[in-house]
Amino acid sequence: MVSAAASRVRGCGVPIREIIQLTGAFLDLAGVLVIAVGATMATVVFARGWWRTRRLIDVYPPYRQGVGRAILLGLEFLVGGDIIRTVAVSPTFASVGVLALIVLVRTFLSISLEVELAGRWPWQGRNPVTRPDIGSGPAR
Repeated sequence: MVSAAASRVRGCGVPIREIIQLTGAFLDLAGVLVIAVGATMATVVFARGWWRTRRLIDVYPPYRQGVGRAILLGLEFLVGGDIIRTVAVSPTFASVGVLALIVLVRTFLSISLEVELAGRWPWQGRNPVTRPDIGSGPAR
């Protein structure tokens, strides 16, 4: 059995569990802020571009990419917060199972957004730079 003193940070008297909970909550807040600020910034850029050009086809794809990137980064922070709280604070079989489902859903969302933004699967490399084969014929 761990004594109460051993579960506290030396010198400050704050329980480690509370620090871990606060860290998880901070990461959740950071994730929400990243999504909100990123979506807001993408919307402002979209509105300015549309106001100047009045061509929705030119400003909509970058807008979608901006919002998608904000969501992807925000999801990373949210998953980190969930992992810290679940594994470090209350690692029961049920809580780890719930965490696995949450991470599975968020991973699916991340992969879906990545495919939508990049137009390819995350594990596919970028298209290689094409170059002419040596000896394929005379250069013109």
